[in-house]
Amino acid sequence: IHAGRRLVENEQLRLVHQRARDHEPALHAARQGACDRVAAVPELQLLQVFLGPLLREAPGNAVEARLVHDDREQGLEHIEVDLLRHDTDAGFRELELAIARHLGKDDAILFAACFDANGGVFEPLLDEADAIISDSLNHASIIDGVRLSKAKRYRFANSDMNELEDRLKEADSAGARFKLIASDGVFSMDGYVAKLKEVCALADRYGALVLVDDCHATGHLGEKGRGTPALTGAGGRVDIVTGTFGKTLGGGMGGFVAAAQPIVDLLRQRARPYLFSNSLAPPIAAGALKALEVAIEADDRRALLQAHARRFRAGVEKAGFKVLPGETPIIPVMLGDARLAQDLAQALDDLGVFVAGFFFPVVPKGAARIRTQMSAALNSQDIDFAVSAFTEAGKALGIV
Repeated sequence: IHAGRRLVENEQLRLVHQRARDHEPALHAARQGACDRVAAVPELQLLQVFLGPLLREAPGNAVEARLVHDDREQGLEHIEVDLLRHDTDAGFRELELAIARHLGKDDAILFAACFDANGGVFEPLLDEADAIISDSLNHASIIDGVRLSKAKRYRFANSDMNELEDRLKEADSAGARFKLIASDGVFSMDGYVAKLKEVCALADRYGALVLVDDCHATGHLGEKGRGTPALTGAGGRVDIVTGTFGKTLGGGMGGFVAAAQPIVDLLRQRARPYLFSNSLAPPIAAGALKALEVAIEADDRRALLQAHARRFRAGVEKAGFKVLPGETPIIPVMLGDARLAQDLAQALDDLGVFVAGFFFPVVPKGAARIRTQMSAALNSQDIDFAVSAFTEAGKALGIV
């Protein structure tokens, strides 16, 4: 039985290695720029902080696979994964403390993804005696996390401070023990930055906590990439920050909650996605730590990213497209019709620009769009190429 299991494990690992070898030429070609030119406007790796090369720089390379000989299995050779560092837990802890320091919090707790972080943060902290006041454009993971809590739920129109104040008054009138305001830092479908300074002012007035999902900001917005609390001046008044290592900080996977020590301690004991799911793989944690180090010092990449955003925005607006206002690398090109969004995405793909159309139920009906997102991996020529492609495709489809 043991020998058979070893054979299965060997075959599974051989297939993984074979797939990696099969993809290596394409990956190498992409790194060398040998693939067909595509001026992509991608979702991940905004600062060009790619996970693969960072793993080679991570302490101890995190993991080594080695071939060993096991006499107990009658000489059968098998593959074993050997964690090089005895303090693997310390490696995860190092990442938690690093992101906590970066965001000015006491501590942080890691999750497999920020969807898990948002799904696990509300239920342990709040119960039926409490209230959550959530922005109407919050990410689906916040919506799902709020639904898992027994707290009373309130919703306010996107960035409408008058309506937020009304909801806070309603929660007080209902006798809420604790109140928590939840908001995205950057609303991912629109590229808007939340009015965090005003949100925090209302939180102070009504004695509420503030939670910000900063997945679309940590690493590339604010001083040293500290995200929207730093960008807006809200700073440490934001009590809880959730975020991801799957976008700017390496493009791998992983999420976190950063907060005061008692909050993090409680989440370690009660957050179900943390307790009942797998942790990050050690190489992912090591790569994310290195990506964070790179991002902190990447002022030049942040400046380039902002320049790309201004250049692209100006170009497509000049061509006649309707673009939502904003100053982030997320630039939605509004089309309204779902079929038109899909047709434009296909036309752009044919011209060498890879984008995706967004339409209901991802965005409201009648608000279909091409959501573009700039990257520091591009250059000015790439941005101009993308603008030209949008112009050509837009004219062909009668959009501009």
